[in-house]
Amino acid sequence: MLNNKAKELFKKLNMPYPAIALRYHVCRPRDVKAYEGEHVAFCQYVSYAQSHKETFYISAEMDACYGKMVLGMIPKPPVTASGQAGADFEMYRSPAGCRKLYQELPVVEAGTVNYVQFAQVSECDFDPDLIICVADMKSADVLMHATSYISGDFWESKSSPVISCAWMYAYTVISGKVNHITTGFYHGLKRRKAYPAGLTMISIPFQKIDEVVTALAEMPWTAIAFREDEESKAELKRRMDHWQEMAAECNSTVDLH
Repeated sequence: MLNNKAKELFKKLNMPYPAIALRYHVCRPRDVKAYEGEHVAFCQYVSYAQSHKETFYISAEMDACYGKMVLGMIPKPPVTASGQAGADFEMYRSPAGCRKLYQELPVVEAGTVNYVQFAQVSECDFDPDLIICVADMKSADVLMHATSYISGDFWESKSSPVISCAWMYAYTVISGKVNHITTGFYHGLKRRKAYPAGLTMISIPFQKIDEVVTALAEMPWTAIAFREDEESKAELKRRMDHWQEMAAECNSTVDLH
């Protein structure tokens, strides 16, 4: 379960939208209300959660798009998986290109996710399978730094022109890797006007949440080379001078400035 420290750190990021915690359930969650509004696409439920401080869940029947497919709630519909829709939407030259996507699409094991619970991180009282963040450049810079500060993990952005939900809600929990995409590129998100273009959506799977929280608490949010105070400048010079001492001992040089 997310503790108060974790919640405070995500709040401190001051993102334009609240971070959202998701939990995947095989059975209907108890003591949680079902979403009661108009049925919309999966990405729109994330957006709804960002503007409503309430915990709710959805089932496959409530998803008006294919988030339910990538979570293994339904099989891939043959007509869609054939690539015809991707071609008709003019996202691919022919069905063949889009069909390739469906052949390689990350999908959660069928039948293991039948309900999805949503809550703002600040209101979360459960162990999330995912945390979804929609960040501007300043907050994304800090958050992405936190994903590699301890582990040294590489940053990657893996996605496709359509079914971007597969890479944000399935790929990350399957791979254990943080993934990020940029709003404005993806057919469904763009068509539904879920977010303004140019923001960074970051998906943090359960395997990385504790590490990211620890990093946010420990690391400097502005690295020393970007700090303008004289004390930081002097300390950076001291460290860089030490590099030259180390290099001389190794009969080498350092050309970093």
